[in-house]
Amino acid sequence: MKVIAVNKSASFEYFIEEKYEAGVVLEGNEIKSLRQGAVNMNDSFCFVRGSAVSVKNMHIALYDKSDAFSTKDTRRDRKLLLHKSEIAKIAGKINRQGYTLVPLKLYFKDALVKMEIALCKGKHTFDKKQTIAERDTKRDTDREIKRAGF
Repeated sequence: MKVIAVNKSASFEYFIEEKYEAGVVLEGNEIKSLRQGAVNMNDSFCFVRGSAVSVKNMHIALYDKSDAFSTKDTRRDRKLLLHKSEIAKIAGKINRQGYTLVPLKLYFKDALVKMEIALCKGKHTFDKKQTIAERDTKRDTDREIKRAGF
């Protein structure tokens, strides 16, 4: 499994509840760009429309050696492939309980491109401050352990 891109801001902005693995419908030139690592997932999000899940606002740069007939829209909606039961479960939680569907990671699994998506609840400002404080204390303790020579 080769990781292509990670949405680092997702774990800071949301409480991650459940994770799913989904396939992504892409074109050939987009695959070539992904192999070069030319993708940005920072502002992307997923939504359920009918019986399909799509990722919106994920930027995949144009492949420089592609022809003139390739897609020019780098932020187009891309369909995600999930089982019907998973889609129904996700749609129910999003509609009733205030969850959000957020992409976490994009990676190659064998020759296929997969995306790890998660059902998340948003954090409040005080939760984010607590996360920063925990990160700082962990960094300080690791620094002290390293300095002590353990």
